[in-house]
Amino acid sequence: MDRLNISYGDFHAVKDLSFQVERGELYALLGTNGAGKTSTLEAVEGHRTVSSGTVRVFGRRPTDRRAVRPRMGIMLQESGFSADLTVAESVRLVGRLSGRSDSVDRVLGTVDLHSKADVRVGQLSGGEKRRLDFATAVYGRPELIFLDEPTTGLDIQSRDALWKAVAELRGNGSTVILTTHYLEEAQQYADRIGLMHQGAFRHQGTVSELTRTLPASIQFSLSPTAPAPPIGVPAADGRAYAIETFRLQSDLKALLDWAAAHDVELQDLSAAPTRLDDVFRAIQTDPALAPTR
Repeated sequence: MDRLNISYGDFHAVKDLSFQVERGELYALLGTNGAGKTSTLEAVEGHRTVSSGTVRVFGRRPTDRRAVRPRMGIMLQESGFSADLTVAESVRLVGRLSGRSDSVDRVLGTVDLHSKADVRVGQLSGGEKRRLDFATAVYGRPELIFLDEPTTGLDIQSRDALWKAVAELRGNGSTVILTTHYLEEAQQYADRIGLMHQGAFRHQGTVSELTRTLPASIQFSLSPTAPAPPIGVPAADGRAYAIETFRLQSDLKALLDWAAAHDVELQDLSAAPTRLDDVFRAIQTDPALAPTR
């Protein structure tokens, strides 16, 4: 994708967006509300007309459905399956429409829906419907898989099973593009992340690269009689300290060495690296981090 732009009338939803996803990679496209990620994915999937820019999937235009669709699996937030079809019929129908071949039994086994094969979709629970959505997306082990909020409504066991299945697909060479509001999932599973805000990328890179854009935190308290520590400024009460640092390991070591040398107890000590949700929160609250126009 190169310099993608999508507009709706006077509203510029996606602005000069460029990125490339490699074979076998899990790429998480994240964003604040209204960031433009849904429009971006719809363009890549061939469901959205772009205003300008170039989009290629397997080297072809995504609207070239005969060439692209059989190699692509899509899990939407809501699938829209017919409530009157059974689970097995739904999987078989999507398989035929996609042009891929697979075993319905194998796919249902992947998502633990064997026992529901003859149950009508309208009788499934919300979590079971999400597992069915995933089953139809991975039917035939497609080379490229889009997962849009895949674990919403799933219990812990179902989430674990889904990510295990994703790992197996990736082991066989499948590429995965993920959108999710569960940032811990993106932090745990994504190779790279594109973080959108107001239609453009604010950050793009590995989790480590994104989290290094903000300082880590060290917090502790001291007794009233303790000497002043070598780093940090006390709060108003003179006892609590909060340190922001880009050198977490060395600053924490210096603090611990000082405490040992002075026989000082660091009360309520905590030290935490920056997390992905901290980066996400920063672009929502800090005007300085808004993308340039």
